[in-house]
Amino acid sequence: MHRCRMPTLRFLSTSRVPGLFFLRNTFGMGRAPVALMTLTTSFKDLEVWQESMKLVEDIYTLSKSFPREEIFGLTSQLRKAAVSIPSNIGEGSRRKRRRVLLDHLDIALGSQGEVDVQLEVAKRLGYCGASDHALVQERVDRVGRMLNGLISSRQPEGIWSWCLVSFGLL
Repeated sequence: MHRCRMPTLRFLSTSRVPGLFFLRNTFGMGRAPVALMTLTTSFKDLEVWQESMKLVEDIYTLSKSFPREEIFGLTSQLRKAAVSIPSNIGEGSRRKRRRVLLDHLDIALGSQGEVDVQLEVAKRLGYCGASDHALVQERVDRVGRMLNGLISSRQPEGIWSWCLVSFGLL
């Protein structure tokens, strides 16, 4: 019976390019360059985090005018979903692995979708005016586009990157 052995990867010496390392698998099939994310900036420097924080402020201001009976309903849900966006960007940015960052960015994108739907509900129920809704909706859409762009930019490219993400190395 033939056993299939999974290759193990190990770091080799660094190249002259900062943040670029080479990996060699145990089968000796050569070296693969791997660019590792460096923590040069804080998540607070990300434009998408800053924009999502402005969205939180907008949502809190807008939801102050919602009816009192909605305090534990739509108001609470909308605020929690809005706060979840920058929270997940921050948490994911502090993690060491790209896969975990992408998971948190995906959750943030889901929360952006929740805010989008709940904002539409508030408009249809007459809890906010058309002009207020339009301003906040524009920011919701902008945050969604920015999150999609950030997720796309962090996606692994090529077969080696895919393998490293699959093994939890990136």
